[in-house]
Amino acid sequence: MHAITIPQPGGPEALVWAEVPDPVAAEGEVLVEVSAGAVNRADVLQRQGFYDPPPGASRYPGLECSGRIIAVGPRVSGWSVGDEVCALLAGGGYAERVAVPAGQLLPVPAGVDLVTAAALPEVVCTVWSNVFMGPGRHLTAGDTLLVHGGSSGIGTMAIQLAKALGARVAVTAGGPEKLARCAELGADILIDYREQDFAAEVREATGGAGADVILDIIGAKYLAKNVDALARGGRLAVIGLQGGAKAELNLGALLSKRASISATSLRARPLDEKAAIVASVREHVWPLVADGRVRPVVHATHPMREAAEAHRVMESSAHVGKLLLTR
Repeated sequence: MHAITIPQPGGPEALVWAEVPDPVAAEGEVLVEVSAGAVNRADVLQRQGFYDPPPGASRYPGLECSGRIIAVGPRVSGWSVGDEVCALLAGGGYAERVAVPAGQLLPVPAGVDLVTAAALPEVVCTVWSNVFMGPGRHLTAGDTLLVHGGSSGIGTMAIQLAKALGARVAVTAGGPEKLARCAELGADILIDYREQDFAAEVREATGGAGADVILDIIGAKYLAKNVDALARGGRLAVIGLQGGAKAELNLGALLSKRASISATSLRARPLDEKAAIVASVREHVWPLVADGRVRPVVHATHPMREAAEAHRVMESSAHVGKLLLTR
């Protein structure tokens, strides 16, 4: 088969379409013939040499895909050859075939075509596990969610899920065009991070209360203002470090609000934890997708062998929603 390889870390040109050995479905796995994959920030970091796959994972980039099952390994039940699926991966989505633990498979939801389904697994599992599952405050109807990077793949999904479940949504994004797209998806409070102080805007829009949950992809750069923007008993969920990994934290401010901070990644979690997240997504989110209340937002589609161009778009931050790679 062919896959996107990274012979040496570097810029987008480091991505090389090459012939590689076929994967094999081991015990508890299925083999998927990939129809499409999706681009995530983690893929960019891996290409640059900053984010190696976890032990035992495919060394090729790609954290989600869609396709058809072509082989079923031992001790797998509930899935058959020919099933159309999308999958959460620890790697290997930029390839013609990939072996997937059965617990990380999802059926292609009703109303979504096979290629577009590749835009769903990573963002849905990330948003669901960090905003609606896990330790600390969970978002509920009537709460306020602040989403940084509202026009990103994560952001566009977080807006829709929160609105579908009755929450109020504040977003940060760069410029009026991206904010307008966020508003179309249901965002209530629109903040241009280039021009406005997001903490002050959130406090003003909530009558001084603040955000009950904050979903943050920035990290250190936003830490102090995120704590400032939190409501009493609120939770800051850090899922990215685009603004750095180290910052000073005023614990007194956190204590006074009885607030909490959680920091998680999805890729390296144990298989049983990933399977639990995927099962919860299938139960709670897939019906929202099937009835049209939540939809994948796709910015553009590129041939997989031209993944370098998709990475250039990702790094330019010119996109809204997901970038897909097709076979």
